Amino acid sequence: MVEYLPVILLFVVALGSGALSFIVVQARMQVAMAQDREELVEARALLTYHRRSVEETVRAAEAESRRKALDEFLADVRVEERHYVREIRSPSERRKCMVVQERICFRNIPLSQWIEHEHAVEESGAGRRAGSGYLPMSSIRAAISSRNEP
Repeated sequence: MVEYLPVILLFVVALGSGALSFIVVQARMQVAMAQDREELVEARALLTYHRRSVEETVRAAEAESRRKALDEFLADVRVEERHYVREIRSPSERRKCMVVQERICFRNIPLSQWIEHEHAVEESGAGRRAGSGYLPMSSIRAAISSRNEP
């Protein structure tokens, strides 16, 4: 048995050194995998940041193009206005009123019919009636545009 002792001892030493080298290689592989995972997490975070920034840029560009298109459309929309004085005579009363007609046009294409507003200028006789109370479309549009200006 003493003769086999050096062989057994060599076998045990070889087995021990193999186990130690296996443990060292496993530890190195785990460290390498941990570093790869960290790099992957950083790359994913960077990609997420770039994706969000590109999405925000695209949204801003879309909003800007929509705003420009709306501005161009509104620049082509206009209100045509015409007015004249109407005199109504009857046996019991005489009345003068200013008739304002308006319609909305896109370039030269009318989008609506003529809308008529009457404003009393002069009344005489039994029946006195106030104006219709309507504001001209241009007055409404001017009030809206002045409210929207910064």
